[in-house]
Amino acid sequence: MSKNENPEEKDINIEGGNTEEQTSDESAATEAQEEEKEATEQTEGEDTKADETDKKSDQPAEEKDPLAEANAKIDELKDKYLRTVAEFDNYRKRTNKEKAELIFNGGEKTISAILPVLDDFERAITNNEKVDDPKALKEGVEIIFKKFVKTMEGLGVKKIETEGKDFDVDYHEAIAMVPGMGDDKKGKVIDCVQTGYTLNDKVIRHAKVAVGQ
Repeated sequence: MSKNENPEEKDINIEGGNTEEQTSDESAATEAQEEEKEATEQTEGEDTKADETDKKSDQPAEEKDPLAEANAKIDELKDKYLRTVAEFDNYRKRTNKEKAELIFNGGEKTISAILPVLDDFERAITNNEKVDDPKALKEGVEIIFKKFVKTMEGLGVKKIETEGKDFDVDYHEAIAMVPGMGDDKKGKVIDCVQTGYTLNDKVIRHAKVAVGQ
């Protein structure tokens, strides 16, 4: 009896197996749909967050308090003003100090240049007692004089030329008028009583002269 199974029961078992397979396929399809739905919802959520972020970035920045901005600007300008005042005060003190030093020590360069000439005069005076030849003494004095003139020229001091020059009030001071010198000497310097000098082309002493009339 066990060997001879009922064909109808066999068919029922086969059909039952097919039913189980169909149920399994439907469950798998349902799970796939649910996963696809979750993925879609997640994507939509991310898009929504991105849109919200874009909307926030598009919103205008919060306006600052005008009074606070004005106070900040005032503080900035005040700081710049105080710095400028301090810098100018330091500049004024520095220039005043330099000016005082220049006035006090302004002749240092001139004195340093003249000292060698003074040394020559001292040696000439010392050796004068040992020299019997007046000509040699005269030559020594002339050498010292030429050295002194050269030193003065190096300092910017130059002699005002007067010989044969027309009288010029910018350089000459007339102390005498000499009549009867002829038309060719009229208005010209006849004699120089005291030499005049310029310092860097500026007259520091007018030449005192006699002028033809």
